[in-house]
Amino acid sequence: MTADDVDRALADNRANWDDRAGVHVASEFYDVRGLVSDPEGITDVVRRDLAVLAPHLPGGSVRGLTLLHLQCHIGTDTLSWARLGAVDVHGLDFSERALDHARDIAGAAGEGITYVQGDAQLASEVIDRTFDVVVTSVGTICWLPELVSWAHSVHDLLVPGGVFMIRDDHPLVTAMDPELDVVTEDYLSGGGQTVYEEAGSYTDVQESVAPITHTTNHTWQHDLSEVAGALLGAGLDLEALGEHPTMDWKRFPELVECPEGWTTPPGTPRIPLTFSMVARRPD
Repeated sequence: MTADDVDRALADNRANWDDRAGVHVASEFYDVRGLVSDPEGITDVVRRDLAVLAPHLPGGSVRGLTLLHLQCHIGTDTLSWARLGAVDVHGLDFSERALDHARDIAGAAGEGITYVQGDAQLASEVIDRTFDVVVTSVGTICWLPELVSWAHSVHDLLVPGGVFMIRDDHPLVTAMDPELDVVTEDYLSGGGQTVYEEAGSYTDVQESVAPITHTTNHTWQHDLSEVAGALLGAGLDLEALGEHPTMDWKRFPELVECPEGWTTPPGTPRIPLTFSMVARRPD
């Protein structure tokens, strides 16, 4: 792809996520009103993220640590990190419309969170400071054309000794069709983008909410070796790699609910549905 092709693809994605923002704020899936009204409310996504991150934090907590949330969308998870005690919390996303909602949510919850519009691949160019913790989670890196600049931004945004965590859909999952039994896309990185049209989203859609009219989506496959290689190549030390049999949303109709989200039915092969990595910037 040329640089112009990438710019057009990212513009398509940004328009799609601008549309999704209003849909998601109104959805039962995000339950924004319930989260805001419960001062101790934490999203399930962050609860699972913290389980991965805690062994690498002093005292197993983000309390008192500065934190940046990359690809924060409407900020429900960002709010959760602040409620867990992180300080000077920042969120970055490429959709200004999503960030408008994130600011409203933080304000309604009484949390002072700083939101910045920008591309996660170039986050260190728009945020001129460093953090103790940088996180990104669930449905994020498939929207990035490449990970080298992303990983270098993560490195540059961490203080020496700071820790980074990613937990996301496993690339095996994104290579499979919705019937959970056929591989239809590349598992390995480097095969180019996948382009598809979709007027829906992973949440319920309220009839009173403006529809998603920008329906073109572009995604890129990143296998585990590419993710790990990008982080190592940026100068980070990899501390943990996990492959997990659960995920945060019902990607396939056959998945069944479990305490940690969704998993494959009993008696079927156990496959990784999400992965996680924790990396640290050397002192």
